[in-house]
Amino acid sequence: MQYNEITPKLIETLRSAIADADAVLIGAGAGLSTAAGFTYSGERFQTYFSDFIEKYRFRDMYSGGFYPFRTPEEMWAYWSRYIFINRYMDPPKPVYKQLLDLVRDKDYFVLTTNVDHCFQKAGIDKTRLFYTQGDYGLWQCATPCHRRTYDNEETVKKMVELQKDMRVPSELVPRCPQCGGPMTMNLRSDDTFVEDLGWNEAASRYVNWVQAHEGKKLLLLELGVGSNTPGIIKYPFWRITAQNPNATYVCLNFGEAECPKQIEDRAILVNADIADVIEAM
Repeated sequence: MQYNEITPKLIETLRSAIADADAVLIGAGAGLSTAAGFTYSGERFQTYFSDFIEKYRFRDMYSGGFYPFRTPEEMWAYWSRYIFINRYMDPPKPVYKQLLDLVRDKDYFVLTTNVDHCFQKAGIDKTRLFYTQGDYGLWQCATPCHRRTYDNEETVKKMVELQKDMRVPSELVPRCPQCGGPMTMNLRSDDTFVEDLGWNEAASRYVNWVQAHEGKKLLLLELGVGSNTPGIIKYPFWRITAQNPNATYVCLNFGEAECPKQIEDRAILVNADIADVIEAM
């Protein structure tokens, strides 16, 4: 069933889908954080990065993150702001908290490619969460010489506070505690991404949860998942729905809500703003 606007019928259909399900599997992509106000361009970008925009003509935060800065002091001036506003600040809109309220009393699990920690800040039980692509709040050895990650909150906040002229103090540049080499973000971009103990435990919990709910009345709620990495959430959700005749697939994605014909009779596709839909629910 396709919806291109928010109607009372749509809201009642979504509420009933959640209420009738034995369990809810949430798949969250970048569109959910965008709906919560974590935008990477426009006014928010201008507010926090006007000096970098003026110097380098960056178009958005994301593209600036790939720039080959000449010194680590300047690179970490940029990245510390990037991390601070997208990891240690709350999103402008309460979308994540509202979503949690909708499923709080259900047996649920969250699979997400987002790295901004919004689910945890909203109060989700971390044992019900698998963050597949890393976390802005973690560093790792860039090589990596070992497979461990490190919390960066204290250092990042010092970097933001003490940086001058688009540079952090040299003593704040992070170094690997084992090999002494440079540290980098724990974000999946190539085969150097560190899947540490916490990552592997979360992956196991996700696999076990899915297996435990095979054949049950399952609601797969996909939120803001684009086409960049469909193999992580979108395709598995389609496959689970196709294999389980008791499953219902819901996709909230403005302009990109779709599914294969094989499951369209058990699909609810919503081309509307995620924040508006969740607030209406």
